[in-house]
Amino acid sequence: MDGSELKIERNLTRSVRIGTVTIGNQNPIAVQSMTATHTQNVDATVGQINSLLEAGADVVRIAVDSRKDADALAEIRRQTSANLSVDLQENYRLAEAVAPHVDKIRYNPGHLYHHEREKPWQEKVRFIADVAASNDCAIRVGVNCGSVDPGKMDRYPEDDSISPMLESAFEHCEFLDSIGFTRYCVSLKDSDPQKVIDVNRRFAEQRADVPLHLGVTEAGMPPDGVIKTRIAFEQLIGRGIGDTIRVSLTVPNDRKGEEIAAGRKIISDIAAGRVRSVVDYGLPTLNIISCPSCSRVENEAFVELAQDVKEMTRYAHEHAITIAVMGCRVNGPGETDDADLGLWCAPNFVNLKRGPVEVGAFPYDEILPRLRQELDALIADKACLPS
Repeated sequence: MDGSELKIERNLTRSVRIGTVTIGNQNPIAVQSMTATHTQNVDATVGQINSLLEAGADVVRIAVDSRKDADALAEIRRQTSANLSVDLQENYRLAEAVAPHVDKIRYNPGHLYHHEREKPWQEKVRFIADVAASNDCAIRVGVNCGSVDPGKMDRYPEDDSISPMLESAFEHCEFLDSIGFTRYCVSLKDSDPQKVIDVNRRFAEQRADVPLHLGVTEAGMPPDGVIKTRIAFEQLIGRGIGDTIRVSLTVPNDRKGEEIAAGRKIISDIAAGRVRSVVDYGLPTLNIISCPSCSRVENEAFVELAQDVKEMTRYAHEHAITIAVMGCRVNGPGETDDADLGLWCAPNFVNLKRGPVEVGAFPYDEILPRLRQELDALIADKACLPS
């Protein structure tokens, strides 16, 4: 290729405005990131938002898990003009407190059932949509592989994680359309690039009108995390799918701008035809996934632990084993279930799992030897299986 941009025919999705940025309808692909500071630390959070803006972020997402986080958000809004998205978790009613201060609300359909379980999810979504409409906010329906509504998962075989995600996304789109709220986009994320490709292509085939937010969740540390994300984005953006993106990397707080740089580089390379062949992630090699550092991480030692796990496990590179390292109680318990070995971090200890089975909780200075013990046992078990 000579470096000139290719004309990629993109899906003609509807327009969705997020503050001063509009996604969909052939608008440039917006690049996002997420703060990794504690939201209640206003100075640190504003500083990181400004740093991400300097790096070229179009939208910056902030996690809000409590009323204190919501109160801090009001002051954060006063100190920045960035396009802000808020990440709601179980308490959907916090939408009312945060909406006046942000440009987009992201909710996870799989988390809605945690709070006020007696209420149907439709009533909760209507509440969020009404609050968003009253405060000039867009919505992202954020479907995540590790937190799908159990009622959806029960209807499909254990090895089919994509169908429950699609069913959830489709029904939420249909409901939002039915109540007249169309200022929304959808994300369908997994830590496996091939699943990200499959689920987003299948969604776009049926709902080509809905803008898609692309991302490979828990992509891990650079350069591996960038490569995994590139694999998915090349196949999707190259086919016209995707209106906004995030590259989720496990990096220290002062390096979060690398997510923006990586995203813009991938988009530029795709547009110029500088693409790599998609590797088969079914190859018999070790796969380490780790979530992006964010404000929900309760011990910053998580980032160092993820790096140490990568170094310690190099000897097992040729074994088809997946190890997941998660930084908090929100993503950790569910999103480590599909890994052969999973770790999720609490303030003073690390939980270790083998598949969905809990092995135990260990201090940070004891977890690596115990992880190696479990890894060696897993390798030995696999060696005994008939080929």
